[in-house]
Amino acid sequence: MPESRPVAVALGSNLGDRQAHLHHAVARLGQVLSDLRVSGFVETAPEGGAPQPHYLNAAAVGWSAAPPTDLLASFLTIEDAGARTRPFPRAPRTLDLDLILVGDLVVTSPDLELPHPRFRDRRFVLAPLAEIAPDLIDPVTGLTVTELLAQLR
Repeated sequence: MPESRPVAVALGSNLGDRQAHLHHAVARLGQVLSDLRVSGFVETAPEGGAPQPHYLNAAAVGWSAAPPTDLLASFLTIEDAGARTRPFPRAPRTLDLDLILVGDLVVTSPDLELPHPRFRDRRFVLAPLAEIAPDLIDPVTGLTVTELLAQLR
């Protein structure tokens, strides 16, 4: 049986009842990941793309032995249940779940890249993640979440 690994997830919503969307996602993530810890919610301005409403962001960390592709499929199902649509890249969304880290796995495929390729540059991911998992290590750089966040300052 595969060993359980820490799984880091970034959550965001900028359409509709943002808080309700994030609470729904957290409840569903609790069915996929054990020992789930969730950061506080923080409002952030959108980065790039067309003008759109501000986001409510958070991070969650739990444990799973599931393969990353299965985790990603579960997250997409949760997004779909939250009425997520994808009309164009960087479109406003009711719910966005990004798989950030899965233990020390490094994956590069057409469907999945781990760690998430842009998480090191996103304060709206690193700050909430540092709140709940400051010592989580990026397997590519060898730096902790706290160290990555400090590099942004």
